[in-house]
Amino acid sequence: MAASRDADEIHKDVQNYYGNVLKTSADLQTNACVTRAKPVPSYIRESLQNVHEDVSSRYYGCGLTVPERLENCRILDLGSGSGRDCYVLSQLVGEKGHVTGIDMTKVQVEVAKTYLEHHMEKFGFQAPNVTFLHGRIEKLAEAGIQSESYDIVISNCVINLVPDKQQVLQEVYRVLKHGGELYFSDVYASLEVPEDIKSHKVLWGECLGGALYWKDLAIIAQKIGFCPPRLVTADIITVENKELEGVLGDCRFVSATFRLFKLPKTEPAERCRVVYNGGIKGHEKELIFDANFTFKEGEAVAVDEETAAVLKNSRFALDFLFIPVDALLPAPQGRSELETKVLIRDPFKLAEDSDKMKPRHAPEGTGGCCGKRKNC
Repeated sequence: MAASRDADEIHKDVQNYYGNVLKTSADLQTNACVTRAKPVPSYIRESLQNVHEDVSSRYYGCGLTVPERLENCRILDLGSGSGRDCYVLSQLVGEKGHVTGIDMTKVQVEVAKTYLEHHMEKFGFQAPNVTFLHGRIEKLAEAGIQSESYDIVISNCVINLVPDKQQVLQEVYRVLKHGGELYFSDVYASLEVPEDIKSHKVLWGECLGGALYWKDLAIIAQKIGFCPPRLVTADIITVENKELEGVLGDCRFVSATFRLFKLPKTEPAERCRVVYNGGIKGHEKELIFDANFTFKEGEAVAVDEETAAVLKNSRFALDFLFIPVDALLPAPQGRSELETKVLIRDPFKLAEDSDKMKPRHAPEGTGGCCGKRKNC
């Protein structure tokens, strides 16, 4: 039973799985890390192509954790593995920004460090803007990571591998600056994961055994102090391994990307209209902020109090004009635009709805968000 496996034992199993059992992403036994992703913007695709093949081949993420507006930012990558995402972000933050990767698997950290000089030379940087640390993501202080020292924290299919998810999020909250965000992809379960699944070493290593029940994310995050989770993308996971499917039973899984913002303690924002000024690199004409809000340059969009607070108090504040509520125009039948909008928070619903809209064969530039396809 899972109760007999303490945190140290789980950590050792994970280190062994990712340090010794898996040599490349082709060794994965399920497709939890090869779910479909949205089309990759050209500027990110170009950055991915600059990452060394040996680094990309050891990539085991479950999403594309590259948020917008990264110039000069300080970013922390939880569970950075071989360093693929760090090297992508290194190019996007520029020489004045900085990226720190932390991972508990020494073998992966060594792979990442091996190619540091190669990438800095390729990017044309005079000094490295990437640092790799060996440590646990739920014990960032032990690795020397200071409070309120990062603008953004990312994580790519790693938090599920840690037994104490609340401690991970608590540490993230500590190291984020006010107005900062956690932008992360992970695996979520449709129900509380049964003990026989939690205790299965392969399923835990494959990111399924330790998956959080999706509804618990909001409970834990808001308890710590984050704003409610903002769902960005989601894809249903199909295991396609008969033996493991038998163990999983009725428990379903989804890979989903969420954003969690740490906002300063200010007066509550009011609902309003916002106008996107445009100009963010790769999103000059349209900013898909999450599954519920897409902002087109020059167009006014009605937003709720929560969204207004996030936009006003984060790195996006200068990218929007804010129009007071008294200027809002009524929608048909006398209801406001916001009252007619139903926000999607359930990743399973989003994944199922998105699946109905997708072509049978993914177009060029999409495909696996991780795993067997390199440089997705």
